[in-house]
Amino acid sequence: MQTKQNINVVWFRNDLRTEDQQSLAKACDQETQVIGLYCFDPRHYVETKYGFKKTEKYRAKFCIESVQSLQKNLKALNIGLNISCDTPEATFEKLSNDYKIQNLFFQKEWTQEEFEIEKSLRKKLPDTNFIASYDQFMYHPNDVPFENWNEIPEVYTSFRKHCEKKAIARKPTPKPDAKPKEHYKDFGNHLPSLSDLGLTEFELDFRSAFPFEGGEDEAWKRLNHYFWNTKKLQYYKKTRNGLLGTDYSSKFSAWLANGSISAVSTYHQVKKFESEVKKNQDTYWLIFELIWRDYFKYISLKHGNKIFQLGGILDKNYEWQNDEKAFKKWINGTTEEDFVNANMLEIKNTGFMSNRGRQNVNSFWAKEWQQDWRIGAAYFESMLIDYDVHSNWGNWMYNSGVGNDPRDRKFNIKTQAKRYDPNGNYQRTWLQKTLFE
Repeated sequence: MQTKQNINVVWFRNDLRTEDQQSLAKACDQETQVIGLYCFDPRHYVETKYGFKKTEKYRAKFCIESVQSLQKNLKALNIGLNISCDTPEATFEKLSNDYKIQNLFFQKEWTQEEFEIEKSLRKKLPDTNFIASYDQFMYHPNDVPFENWNEIPEVYTSFRKHCEKKAIARKPTPKPDAKPKEHYKDFGNHLPSLSDLGLTEFELDFRSAFPFEGGEDEAWKRLNHYFWNTKKLQYYKKTRNGLLGTDYSSKFSAWLANGSISAVSTYHQVKKFESEVKKNQDTYWLIFELIWRDYFKYISLKHGNKIFQLGGILDKNYEWQNDEKAFKKWINGTTEEDFVNANMLEIKNTGFMSNRGRQNVNSFWAKEWQQDWRIGAAYFESMLIDYDVHSNWGNWMYNSGVGNDPRDRKFNIKTQAKRYDPNGNYQRTWLQKTLFE
């Protein structure tokens, strides 16, 4: 019987990069041959109980581009990327027939779907050493000033002040040196197309505020543009509530969401900008938003599946409705509120929406119409290029009155439209009609 070759596997999920990649660095520290693995899990592309795909075409395209970039950057390190269109469970079972998987390196995930996959893999690979890393935070869980998850404050401001006072963002993990050339294995598998994933091919809408491609190289290209070429970072807080164009905000969220760039790298680039160009409230505000991103991850660590439940983390018992006609009007942009309609048409046609827009359409859906907030959150999960499970569900709870907003605010849509779109340019762009006649 032929002896199986020993390998170490880096299982990529939402950490599609080679810079500041703990799992990759740990795997490359060993002499054993390293291979990468990414699965386009078919469960991510099925239709949900609400009648739309769990992942729609916009994020899927961005993901395909990101995996392609990862494949190229790993090849430069003489590491082959095995790309599968099967489940991780089936893929690893097949891989273990051909190789002895000594160590499996991966980013730690804790939400239910991801945890169940990991649990299943541990059963299928009893002789493999599982090495998980918390690699999606700015402030590592070992460095935040809380003894356990239950101590995480329920109010963001308290969390932020504790972290700013006592936590330190770690230095980025250096990219590993290339492995020996003979270690590289070309798996001969190809990236799927959108149609392979059961999705529709599309052309970019010229109005999109997010006309960018996925991948590590594009993430750094965008950061260099926003920080170093245009120095727009120094105006971030002043412009971040914009609605039109590519540069009113950093637009880092999609690359952060799938891990094409890390929050740690982004933080240290801000600090470098502050030391070399300018330090002001605007530069601080990008760090402020990175802390928000961390906060929702810690909230999901603390509360688990409650972030997906109707009563949220507050166990609020509201009279939620589930009106199919209301949902169709909301997603198709045919409500009585033009500002809501414009934002909903933007996400429908591009997979992107501003932060200001997201808060307004969420408040309208959950607080004006009192519709089940989880349907709105699931729709965002489907459509958003920059979907992140913790930020998406955390923000939806927050704006629906079942999360971390101590004031339980409700947006006045008309006032918001006048404040942030005073000339109606944004609404005209998406509604293609004359307003304020």
